[in-house]
Amino acid sequence: MTERIRVLLVDDQALMRMGFGMVLGAEDDLEVVGEAGDGAAALTQVRALHPDVVLMDVRMPGMNGIEATKHIAAEHPEVRVLVLTTFDLDEYAFAALRAGASGFLLKDSEPVALVAAIRTVASGDAVVAPRVTRRMLELFALHLPVAADTSPHPGDPRLAALTPREVEMLQAVARGLSNAEIAAEFVLSEATVKTHVGNILAKLEVRDRVQAVIVAYESGLVEH
Repeated sequence: MTERIRVLLVDDQALMRMGFGMVLGAEDDLEVVGEAGDGAAALTQVRALHPDVVLMDVRMPGMNGIEATKHIAAEHPEVRVLVLTTFDLDEYAFAALRAGASGFLLKDSEPVALVAAIRTVASGDAVVAPRVTRRMLELFALHLPVAADTSPHPGDPRLAALTPREVEMLQAVARGLSNAEIAAEFVLSEATVKTHVGNILAKLEVRDRVQAVIVAYESGLVEH
């Protein structure tokens, strides 16, 4: 039997936690190990329970989801945070992604999407739907200075270790393409793309695609 994915539910609304718990409880490979109603309680639970994935609401009284995500990412890098929000235009959710969350999910998503997102982040990947990626980057661009260097290959030291092909792959990831879509575009196998993406994450010293996308924009590799 495959080891279960341990999930911590964090939301200030008990009914939301109950609903998520019912959905996850129906899956053989998922286990809800605890609940929390605010960020501070979430940190306490993470330290005590060591979950694999935290479903994190962003707008909560006391310590919000952004601060909690920062602490979790710093103290427990092996724990993945999946941000939950009511609106896909929520700048708070975007800030949580920058703080280290591995994914972004709307609270009204279908149960199958919620379950798939948990499995995805637990496997070490990130949940970055193209629609959300585009909006996330639009918001991110608002906080970026206009780059003085308009060359197509910025001299950011973080990109220095990447090969030309890896730079192309990073640009594709920043456009919100999945491994399958990148494979089709570059006429490669998905396994080869996965290897390239893994190398990119290692060289950039980031833990998932969300953080790689942020580096791509911060460095000027992708125009906004």
